[in-house]
Amino acid sequence: MTNPPVTVTTLRDMKRKVEKFACLTAYDAAFARLIDEAGVEVILVGDSLGMVIQGRGTTVPVTMDDMVYHSQCVARGCGRALLMVDMPFMSYAILEQALRNAARLMQEGGAHIVKLEGGAEQAGIVRQLAERGVPVCAHLGLQPQSVHKLGGYRVQGRDAAAAQRMCDDALALAAAGADLLLLECVPAPLAARITQSVDVPVIGIGAGPACDGQVLVLHDMLGITSGKRPKFSRDFMQDNPTPQAAIAAYAHAVKSGAFPGPEHTFS
Repeated sequence: MTNPPVTVTTLRDMKRKVEKFACLTAYDAAFARLIDEAGVEVILVGDSLGMVIQGRGTTVPVTMDDMVYHSQCVARGCGRALLMVDMPFMSYAILEQALRNAARLMQEGGAHIVKLEGGAEQAGIVRQLAERGVPVCAHLGLQPQSVHKLGGYRVQGRDAAAAQRMCDDALALAAAGADLLLLECVPAPLAARITQSVDVPVIGIGAGPACDGQVLVLHDMLGITSGKRPKFSRDFMQDNPTPQAAIAAYAHAVKSGAFPGPEHTFS
């Protein structure tokens, strides 16, 4: 095959070769097809759909049925890319629930890998999923499902103790069998430290340029998010005539190392 499907093994090989990869969110077949054709390696059906599609204030109200439906839509437009799907709030609180819902996302939704939030406390669930053949991405740093506990959308890991905990969490989750890690809103030096310390690929969003891959919310990078755009994002439509061109420009910027720049990172 000229362009074989992207797998977790593909991403591990890219990390080993120090080749950057791109990830974007999608919530429907049409945009999934554009993203896939642009050569983006990972498509994320994020529970961010609660905010950008449903117009809610947080991701917390998103349900399993929502995630399965949008995953089905995206899967129909996804050819080569690895399809990653969020497990929504409280859908993996106990093992039996996590196994059942991960199975739904893969069997009904067409997911290739599931993503869940949490640190070392999730290592047991990650291990059980991995042992049953479910690829897992573990999400550290700012965890939107815990926004009410965190007291808002804040950069995580800025003090020495919190940074060490995050490093320990990353190592524990990788050891438990996580295939990918995602770091959100983490100081760039800490993200670099974590990326270097684990064998699995690390995807960043607001986590600096040292991560193996980068992800943005599609609506942010197309400049159509209402209100203030996050600091870590960039409007790729400003210099491109069509969404197709903007997506291609984003993928090129990530792979060349041009994005993210210093203005998109936290110290």
